[in-house]
Amino acid sequence: MKDTIIRYGVRALSLGVVAMGSMSMALAQEAAEGGATVTKKTMLDKWVIDGGWTMIPLVILFAITVFLVVICIMELTQKKFCPEELRAQLVALMTECKVQSAIQHATTSPTYLGRLVLHALPNIDATRPEDLGKDAIEDAVADFSANERPRLMKYVDMLALAGSIAPSIGLFGTVQGMIDAFAVLAETGQADPAQLAGSISVALLTTFWGLIISIIALPAFFFLKKKAQALEAMSINAMQEMVNTSINVINAEAQLARIPEGLGDDDGSEEVEEEVEYEEEEQA
Repeated sequence: MKDTIIRYGVRALSLGVVAMGSMSMALAQEAAEGGATVTKKTMLDKWVIDGGWTMIPLVILFAITVFLVVICIMELTQKKFCPEELRAQLVALMTECKVQSAIQHATTSPTYLGRLVLHALPNIDATRPEDLGKDAIEDAVADFSANERPRLMKYVDMLALAGSIAPSIGLFGTVQGMIDAFAVLAETGQADPAQLAGSISVALLTTFWGLIISIIALPAFFFLKKKAQALEAMSINAMQEMVNTSINVINAEAQLARIPEGLGDDDGSEEVEEEVEYEEEEQA
């Protein structure tokens, strides 16, 4: 799936570059046919090329940011973490205390919950029917989560890195453009707009694109991070539900034995008896 996304992403980027180049050539041809004496800049020239060589890493970073957002959205889904059908089937098996069947069924699912079940359920201790060795199961769940979290957050953390680096690259281009502008002033001794235009374009465009990338990457990072944490918690809760269900089934008779006879059976008989006793006392 990822290879397919990468392949189509490269094709889309290539088509975008070709389309922008074709648009630039068409606009230039129209300007030439119209007899324009002044060369008109295309949108590509005005918003990208005039930014200078600093735009190269910014364009690459922009493409990487969009690619990471698409990958994270496709990976962070309930279907790949805790499918409702899988959860219901595993809970049903654990209701009948079929631990081996639940483990075998989990092997057929490459989801987060399936791998979590394979890692945690073998720690069930049948010699402890009161809690089935719940402490060992919780430790296994914690170890699995700690080992899976770096892989889970790999692409999400890259978004945070892209959002932090982009403004720095834009600021670097801004400083470079200002240095070039002051160098022109030092050489000519006067402010020539034609000579300063290129340096000012570098200073403004790089900052602009750096902020655009940061505005896309940072909100996406926080949103996807919360989504990943919610999906992880959903899978862990499903695992806990499975274990608690088995514990409740095994200890159902013991739990009922602790409940006093007649608890909650309030049909008004006590009030009737009190009224009868009160009438007898009055008659006496």
